[in-house]
Amino acid sequence: QVQLVESGGGLVQAGGSLRLSCVLSGRTFSSYCMAWFRQAPGKEREFVAAISWSGGNTYYADSVKGRFTISRNNAENTVYLQMNSLKPEDTAVYYCAASSLRVGREQSEYNYWGQGTQVTVSS
Repeated sequence: QVQLVESGGGLVQAGGSLRLSCVLSGRTFSSYCMAWFRQAPGKEREFVAAISWSGGNTYYADSVKGRFTISRNNAENTVYLQMNSLKPEDTAVYYCAASSLRVGREQSEYNYWGQGTQVTVSS
């Protein structure tokens, strides 16, 4: 059974940085495409970034392009989200997700989800 555990969230001032981590256990990490989604209060969960099995392809939401970087370390079963130049509108619960089928931007493409980690950006 696949388990995803996120960490690294917290409170940061606008303009600051955070790095989120997500560890996958229970299956071979390199068999999964990985993604980050987020859900702000009162809003739908939305796509943030995704990365292919080997890490050779990455995809970003327009709202985070140029500020966030997704990466993975297959030897450590971990996917990262480096978040720079944070804005108050980045405040949300961030979720890690894994797909055994394909890398994409739709929630329905992902089989497994973490419990989420809170990111709060103060102005």
